[in-house]
Amino acid sequence: MISKPLLCFFIVFSCLTGRALCQTVADDSTIQKNAVGHVVGQYYNAIGQMSRLYNGPEYEFYDPLIKSNAFFLDVNAFKPGTVNYDGEFFSNVPMMYDLNKDLVVVLLYNGFSKYSLVSPRAESFDLLNHHFIYVAADSTNKATDIDAGFYEEIYSGKLQVLVKWSKSIQTTQTLNSIETFFTEAKKHYYLKKGNNYYSTGSQGAFLDALKDKKKELQQYLKTNKIRFKDAPERAMYMMAAQYDLLSK
Repeated sequence: MISKPLLCFFIVFSCLTGRALCQTVADDSTIQKNAVGHVVGQYYNAIGQMSRLYNGPEYEFYDPLIKSNAFFLDVNAFKPGTVNYDGEFFSNVPMMYDLNKDLVVVLLYNGFSKYSLVSPRAESFDLLNHHFIYVAADSTNKATDIDAGFYEEIYSGKLQVLVKWSKSIQTTQTLNSIETFFTEAKKHYYLKKGNNYYSTGSQGAFLDALKDKKKELQQYLKTNKIRFKDAPERAMYMMAAQYDLLSK
């Protein structure tokens, strides 16, 4: 997909080439070289090292009549983040994370154009002190189905603990009105052990996936007074870290 800045480059280049054809062959060669050098220079000066980052589809905001918003932590504004895209690391990128469409949205250097990154090319990103990775679909996974997309990574070692954030658009109807709104964010938890992913929405499901150390982990939870239902993410982090220690 050709980005708008690159499309503008081709248009300007064509115009300049057209003018050059009116000159003599010698003049044409000189003018064309100068024109191309100028346009290319302007293009890269404008975009700089982030040129590879701005090549996704244009992003359109939702109808303003829809109540609430689609974004991570309800932050409906561009915030500086970092992203590993196409194998390159970009920092201080104005970003938003659309939980309804599972898209990372970036603001173009001109201050108003908005693009969504091509998700499989974004290996990871950090936003609002949260770290996300892209997980590809895996048809060989036998433990549970996991959709391709972005997941918050809250633990990474021998085990990996992931959180899938999501929002959706809902509509309610009364006798007098119809209201459309974004739901509150939902979270689904997954544990990766080996090559398999396990859905772990409860303490029991998490321990069942780690049954080879289940008794030791139960004792660890009891001793340290860790209650899954009070703080599931903390509990999963602690259990995963303890499992890694026990597995050394």
